[in-house]
Amino acid sequence: MMPVLPMARVELTVNGSKRAVEAPPQESLLSVLRNRLGLTGTKYGCGEGQCGACTVLLDGRAARSCRTDVSEAVGKKITTIEGLARKTGLHPVQTAFLEEEAFQCGYCTPGMIVATVALLKSNPHPSREDAVSALAGNICRCGTYPRILAAVARAAGKNSAGPR
Repeated sequence: MMPVLPMARVELTVNGSKRAVEAPPQESLLSVLRNRLGLTGTKYGCGEGQCGACTVLLDGRAARSCRTDVSEAVGKKITTIEGLARKTGLHPVQTAFLEEEAFQCGYCTPGMIVATVALLKSNPHPSREDAVSALAGNICRCGTYPRILAAVARAAGKNSAGPR
């Protein structure tokens, strides 16, 4: 029988809003986002931090929410795929992914987009090698990597042939 973990009131800042939730401090941030806050855009993939489907931003940096205890996210700004869109429309990285058709089944897409946002924040004009390195921990089972890299280049203000 699994032990019952004690619940605690956890205050989080998710997509710019303060949110309070009752959860065991050791519960994964992914589980809290999906099951307690209803933010299902962040996906469960491997549960081991290896596939990148669960990527969110913690204070602007890419983090694997399946391997992050919710207690570790307290006091940090959490951004999920749902928090990227603006009132005026999609985030430029989301738009680039759509324009390049950088998805097939779409399961990896939220994590890829969030990881790309983190990359472009730290390196606004990454080389192809920079993008490959930054996204190496994000797995696309459909193999749309060429289109994903084209979307990264487009979002960085380039097309796949070079600067615009």
